[in-house]
Amino acid sequence: MNRRNTELGLILLAVLITGCAYVLSALGKDSNIPANLVPFLAALVGLLVVAHVATRYLARGADSIVLPIVVLLNGIGYVVLVRLNAHRFAGPQATWTFIGIGAYVATLIVVRRVNDLRLHHWRFFWLGVVLLMLPLVPGIGREVGGARIWVSVGPLSFQPGEIAKICLAIFFAGYLEERRELIAAGTWRVGPLNLPEPRYLLPILAAWGVSVVLMVGMKDLGTALMFFTLFVVMLWVGTEKGSYLAIGAVLFSGAAFVAWKVIANVQNRVNLWIDPWSRYRDVHGGYQIIQAQFGIASGSLGGLGLGQGTPGKIPAAQNDFIFAAIAEELGLFGATAILMAFVLIVGSGLRTATKAERPFEKLLAVGLTTVLGIQAFIIIGGVLRVLPLTGVTLPFVSYGGSSLVSNYVLLALLMRIGDSTARRIGELPDDVSWAQRRAARRWAKGVTRTNVGDADGTAIA
Repeated sequence: MNRRNTELGLILLAVLITGCAYVLSALGKDSNIPANLVPFLAALVGLLVVAHVATRYLARGADSIVLPIVVLLNGIGYVVLVRLNAHRFAGPQATWTFIGIGAYVATLIVVRRVNDLRLHHWRFFWLGVVLLMLPLVPGIGREVGGARIWVSVGPLSFQPGEIAKICLAIFFAGYLEERRELIAAGTWRVGPLNLPEPRYLLPILAAWGVSVVLMVGMKDLGTALMFFTLFVVMLWVGTEKGSYLAIGAVLFSGAAFVAWKVIANVQNRVNLWIDPWSRYRDVHGGYQIIQAQFGIASGSLGGLGLGQGTPGKIPAAQNDFIFAAIAEELGLFGATAILMAFVLIVGSGLRTATKAERPFEKLLAVGLTTVLGIQAFIIIGGVLRVLPLTGVTLPFVSYGGSSLVSNYVLLALLMRIGDSTARRIGELPDDVSWAQRRAARRWAKGVTRTNVGDADGTAIA
């Protein structure tokens, strides 16, 4: 109970920070306190209390700091979206946050035993592959910003890769749990390398192939890097062989080099990364990157203040460059706080993986944490020009429904793993599942009927 009480206190603190940021943003922009402040806070508190109550009763042993940090990131992102365009961005984001919390609660209800997911890991593999290939299907695939990562079905548009990342993490955790000893054995000698048998390498090579297809077909280096990092890190953790990191780096570097030479969009992104100034007047070129640099620089240490900056001058500030918008108005201190929040999430996820005793749960926790960490690194690195800019979202902060909902599902799985581990190592008593309760009730009824039959001298079938 102490964990959940701590979580509740931190959630209320995150709500307080979000509410203060909401008021300051409105004061800085219009010099007026928002008219909907009380309904906003009431809806926010109600929504987050639902998430907390679900965690308290469905995952009592889970980590107590992850959900409050996610709430804070989600809240800061929402305030920035209100600042940019309340009607166009903040309204839909509020709806998706509601759906995301619902998905979080639903995942905790449905997935009571994470280890059962490994029984279906091949189904998750094929589902993930199909989702990744959907944007390449003519008629429903859509290209935005030079990358073909969107799918439009009627009025609904979403990024299937956001769902695929969870499916493929489950697949790879299940596959490595079954064959990690065979893969680690290295019985196939190729020059100085001891590799596993080719049949065990096929899924790994397939992962590399999918990443290459992503770069070629979707023209998106960032998504390919995210998925390939997921596969290589899980392979390294599962086999405890650092050589796979080196092999993976060589394979991906070779594919990235070829993509840079062959694919115009990838080449354009790299050229803009190296020299955005030569195309500063091009709205679809260096202008976006340089405007973000100007915004970050003007924020200095303490920022211009919420509502005092001009983040609207940065194209796509609501998704790709939301970190630059935060840095402009909250300065280096605010940007560092966002970075620290992601470091805490990654650290908590790795702590959950370290404590997990079952191999599948350990590998899945590593995979899910890697997805969150590498996704944040890729987009923040792109904004700061540490990496070529790519179109991935900043988890829980950027505008986007598919990203927000899938990340809340990912969070629920991490919480479930933490709860399962806490029960297994005796940090709190294990609860009987609903299925076990139903079986116990049926057994008790059967025993009662048998006893009554024996007392009457009647045989009960």
